[in-house]
Amino acid sequence: MRDWLFVLDHCDAVRRVLEGGRIGETYNIGGNSEKFNNEVVKVICDLLEEALPRKKGKYADLITFVKDRLGHDRRYAIDATKIKRELGWEPRETFASGIRKTVRWYLDNKAWSDAVARRAA
Repeated sequence: MRDWLFVLDHCDAVRRVLEGGRIGETYNIGGNSEKFNNEVVKVICDLLEEALPRKKGKYADLITFVKDRLGHDRRYAIDATKIKRELGWEPRETFASGIRKTVRWYLDNKAWSDAVARRAA
């Protein structure tokens, strides 16, 4: 389980800390959206089905499971109370709106992501 945060909300929070945070303090930045990884993958598959349906089968049919790494954490929790209390920051996007925007961005920028994947191979 992880806390999911839209990238532009993260950038906004970092800016808020830089502009108004106290020197030497730590501010956890969280999206108040804890989700299991499987849940996130299924949402992405559903969004892809809406935007770009597969000719054969469903995107969810492509999901495969791997063994967990030894010692792998089951949960990554973020307590973002302090940044909200001290700096008045909280995310603008919900998980649903942020993941929709993220999937749309990757679909609209396929040439860029393909180039990145080729360089990583």
